[in-house]
Amino acid sequence: MLIEFSVSNFRSFRERQTLSMVAAPRLHKRENVFKPEPKSEKFPDLLKVAVIYGPNASGKSNLLKALGVVEQISNREPSTRDRPLPVSPFRFDAALADQPSLFELHFIHAGVRYQFDLSATSERIISEKLVAFPKGRESLLYERQHTAQGESYHFGPLLQNSPVGELLDTWQKLTPPTLLFIAQAVANSSEEPNQLKAPFEWLKDSGYFLLDGMKAMAAAAQRLAGIGDSHGDNIASFLREVDVPISKLRIETVQTPGIRAGVLNRLADTEEKSDKATKSKTILTHKTALGEADLGYEDESEGTKNLIGFWLPWITQDPSHNPRRLLVVDELDSSLHPKIVAALVEKHINSEIPSQLIFTTHDTHLMDSKLLRRDQFWITERDINGATQLISIHDFEGRETEDIEKRYYEGRYRGLPLVKRV
Repeated sequence: MLIEFSVSNFRSFRERQTLSMVAAPRLHKRENVFKPEPKSEKFPDLLKVAVIYGPNASGKSNLLKALGVVEQISNREPSTRDRPLPVSPFRFDAALADQPSLFELHFIHAGVRYQFDLSATSERIISEKLVAFPKGRESLLYERQHTAQGESYHFGPLLQNSPVGELLDTWQKLTPPTLLFIAQAVANSSEEPNQLKAPFEWLKDSGYFLLDGMKAMAAAAQRLAGIGDSHGDNIASFLREVDVPISKLRIETVQTPGIRAGVLNRLADTEEKSDKATKSKTILTHKTALGEADLGYEDESEGTKNLIGFWLPWITQDPSHNPRRLLVVDELDSSLHPKIVAALVEKHINSEIPSQLIFTTHDTHLMDSKLLRRDQFWITERDINGATQLISIHDFEGRETEDIEKRYYEGRYRGLPLVKRV
């Protein structure tokens, strides 16, 4: 579970800005928090949801992109070593142009709390550091630093005294400039136990990042529905729960004579190539008082298509499906009615599965103290240097039951666009 994330010198972020999922004490709505329960350590409750508001171009999307950088780098294959790393410094300060972007993650996984620090340019990793907190006590696992003299490593006793201690020197020699040491170590270790496998699992597969719309997820959901009817039934049930009257979703195979199979496969963008001129077609059955009617996926609204895409990461928060327990969505309200967005957030809060949802939105109907707590609202705004500032509404004085939406539009929390009227 994510505890806290910090970023600096990345895209619109200049100085260090921090998003915290630690619940503030003495606030009500206990259903909005959960106990992370690291082993042998008392720790504050964590928030199930964080929602980020702010004007266009204020840095909301950049915050989510920054949060996904470590996962992207963790998933790099050795064959991609010559490709640039997905980092870009703050553009408006010449002094930072050649400096690395910095990312810091605090998280809990497999009952242990960790801290992972990363600094990198587009050309190479400058430093990485992993610290564990078994029983609440800080213990360095490893630290890597690139200097003018070359690469230097320092290993803590948890690794040096483990069964893999003799392999540390070999692993560091195998690690190229654009790959993480922890990724190289885990990929080349068959020893058990390995103190790096658990934290790397979280860094590599902790979350779903939906930052470019739902199109790819909607396509994946339809492919999954084509494997078995139960998935189509589950999608239809999910849609009905948010008042989309779909009684059934099925995948049909359609013959398309006159088109060469190779061309068709490229057009359909399917994963499996076929020698037959066929393609899959998604059919959704709508139920009304007058009866039922079938519509093709292409005839559905953008909102319905987005919901179909959202279903896949939504169900995989269940650990029986997937270990990913962090869902990060840019513009969750895209093409969706405010009440549907509120219903999705409420369903997430009421779920018995401890998982986290972080998203950006312009939908201020969610600024409802009956749904979310003050410490779950965050604001981004640009300062005079064009840099993103990240502010928690809980940092402003106010009553727990105050009208947050009204105060936001009054400018009490800042983060409003300054629109010139002609």
